[in-house]
Amino acid sequence: MFSPRTWIKIMSPIMQLINRFQKRGACILLTYFLRNCLVESARISRGNVTALSKLNPADYDALFFPGGFGAATNLCNFASASGDCKVIPDVEKAIKAFHDLQKPIGLCCIAPVLAARCIKGAHVTIGTDPGTAGAIEEMGAHHENCQITEVCVDQKNFIVTAPAYMCGTATIADIYENIGLLVQKVFSLIK
Repeated sequence: MFSPRTWIKIMSPIMQLINRFQKRGACILLTYFLRNCLVESARISRGNVTALSKLNPADYDALFFPGGFGAATNLCNFASASGDCKVIPDVEKAIKAFHDLQKPIGLCCIAPVLAARCIKGAHVTIGTDPGTAGAIEEMGAHHENCQITEVCVDQKNFIVTAPAYMCGTATIADIYENIGLLVQKVFSLIK
């Protein structure tokens, strides 16, 4: 899937994030302490992470946003505001810049709500959840129901989205294949 020349740069917003769960013995406690998103991104990726504010879209062929609860709480406030959500400025700027340059954008799991909010009329998928699909439609985007074996390709807007973990019955192998298909489709849109 990746050639030896494939170059990936991990970027993150500089912001505080909330750690919601802490395990103590047999109990999981709900906690609210702040952590730095840039530091956490570096910890998780085990690599050198650059602030998203330093992104120059001309230097890259594509943009990817993995999903997960952090995308709905840290990159935007979809988890609390649903269809009325706001995307943080650095993320919105990056998405709009890649869109303006007609460079492909790949988003999976819950992250497609970012494109739905930033690009009016975008076609995206989060799988088949009617509540989330309805919120996407409220934002002025179009939701396409997709199974775990499918991705949504919006040729006009250079957006590729995959349901990934939004498909509650999918296995980790299914999700691996789904995200792999997303990456293949994004790469096929690179000019």
